[in-house]
Amino acid sequence: MITAQVDTPESPMVAASSTLALVHYLEQQGVLHPSRVEQLTGLALSELSDPDRRVPADAHYRLWAHAEQVTGDPGVGLHAGQVVDPERMGLVGHVFFNCDTLGEAVTQYVRLHRLINESVFLSFEQTADQAILCWQPDSPNHYCRQDMDRTLAAAITRTRHFIHSGIRAEWVEIAHARPSYAAEYEKLLGGPVTFDHGLTRLAFSSRHLGHPIPRRNPYVYSAVLKQVNSLLARLQTRRSFGRKIRRLISRQMATERIDADSLARQCHMSRQTLYRKLKKEGLSFQGLVEQVRQDKALRYVAADHYSLGEIAFLLGFSELSAFSRAFKRWTGVSPAEYRARSLGDTGNAPLTSLGDR
Repeated sequence: MITAQVDTPESPMVAASSTLALVHYLEQQGVLHPSRVEQLTGLALSELSDPDRRVPADAHYRLWAHAEQVTGDPGVGLHAGQVVDPERMGLVGHVFFNCDTLGEAVTQYVRLHRLINESVFLSFEQTADQAILCWQPDSPNHYCRQDMDRTLAAAITRTRHFIHSGIRAEWVEIAHARPSYAAEYEKLLGGPVTFDHGLTRLAFSSRHLGHPIPRRNPYVYSAVLKQVNSLLARLQTRRSFGRKIRRLISRQMATERIDADSLARQCHMSRQTLYRKLKKEGLSFQGLVEQVRQDKALRYVAADHYSLGEIAFLLGFSELSAFSRAFKRWTGVSPAEYRARSLGDTGNAPLTSLGDR
């Protein structure tokens, strides 16, 4: 029995093309059970081919757990992510591989990532010699080991296939615990891989950003970009209230204590109404405060304009030690270590974020 999907903003959504790619992988492995997939996703398999269709992230992650069970492969995400099939790429993939250069493609990937998966925030940082992609779920419940594995594997495999075969990761930090198949990561990604970090980051040499994309098609790029921009506009409109509250939190953070009641008054509503409107967009007030605080922390620490004690004060921490503990929870390293890594050998090269703040 298929449960009718209600495409509402109560929960974050995933592009159906991502779910369909997993369905195709299960079919290739000879373990596809259509009725079970339809039960888990609430959609008929034929509906997943609709380029505008979206699947609740929770359902998509349940399908990954099912995939590991029926394949008997704990590394199913890594293995599914290594399949390259241009005919089955989503719209964002077609934008990515029809850009002029890898640098432009990365910028578009970050800008459009919400179309791929609303439950994961993607940002991009660049030092003097490294380019770093960073993935973080909007809540601990939306971290899926198999899907993160698939994301990393697909990113490096497709980039090698379509752009330059010599691209490799310089280092990778992964949020989940070290799995039984840990040795496969370095073999695939190319650089040292460590686990149990606060978020997932992949670094590669910034010299690769200038690589031209060999088989790009400007006509395909223009047509597909127009379509994804339309989809993105609809998504952003749907989440406009959350962006407004995020801006208010950002402005208030450095001047006074963040308080839901005061922000609700600024919006001419009660605190309960504020919470309810955020919930309709799949957001929470405390979650937004945490996101803003983390974004500011990463930028402040990397830029080296303020001392760590000043940053702790600007972000509303009572003392430096509390800020240091929170920062290590977010990134897996101390603020001092992150600043040293960000500045590299030059001592004056701040990180530049291209993510959607």
